[in-house]
Amino acid sequence: MRSLAQALGVAPMSLYRHVANKDDLVDGIVDLVFGEIELPSPGADWKMAMRQRAISLREALSRHPWAIGLMESRTNPGPASLRHHDAVIGCLRAAGFDMATTAHVYSLLDSYIYGFALTKMNLPFETAEEVAAVAQSMLAPFPVDDYPNLVEFITDHAMQPGYDHGDEFEHGLDVILDGIERGRNAV
Repeated sequence: MRSLAQALGVAPMSLYRHVANKDDLVDGIVDLVFGEIELPSPGADWKMAMRQRAISLREALSRHPWAIGLMESRTNPGPASLRHHDAVIGCLRAAGFDMATTAHVYSLLDSYIYGFALTKMNLPFETAEEVAAVAQSMLAPFPVDDYPNLVEFITDHAMQPGYDHGDEFEHGLDVILDGIERGRNAV
């Protein structure tokens, strides 16, 4: 709170006119991040709505990587968080998913989105050039023949012009959504 007060150019105690404590402040900031996420529209196709919501959530987490571990951990959610969760559940329920399946789908999608965002945030590279540098330093101490599949992946895929690990997100998301749809239609 002292650091925030200093950054704002105010006395630390003056912050307590607006927030009760640090948790209250964090809850409010997390709620602002939830407010940035596109909500599923009522009556929208569930699959397209969940796809767009996933992309929007990932983009918000890219802008606010500090929020990854906080988004679902708050015990005093704000209105944007509640609205978000209600809209996602409502979209799935309106599409005919029962409550148990809704919970499974929601959990699966969020596990993928948050997991991908966390992985992307921690990768030691961003560009194809950086991939090459990391790959070379990582494999240099080992005989190349010991890891032929990894070498092939790095050279034939990850080091190709235009490669961006972030592009893997939508491909994986489509695989998950297609699997949910197939499982739903098989019942």
